[in-house]
Amino acid sequence: MTDLARADVRQLDIPTAMRVFTALQRFADTGEGDITKLKGTDEFRLRVGDYRVRFVRTESHAIQVKRVLHRSEA
Repeated sequence: MTDLARADVRQLDIPTAMRVFTALQRFADTGEGDITKLKGTDEFRLRVGDYRVRFVRTESHAIQVKRVLHRSEA
């Protein structure tokens, strides 16, 4: 998780942050989730309610979270 993503998560209320972490864990374990590849980049977007999680998959298939933003800001 990048420093920007950590700062984004700290600004969320606890239930929302937990929903984001749960959705990321579910995606990492099963590949399930509302995922879209962003055009022109190597990034993906995971939709979690009104929030969007931008991330990349590394060569070792790990997930590096770039940002966690409300949909109006993403």
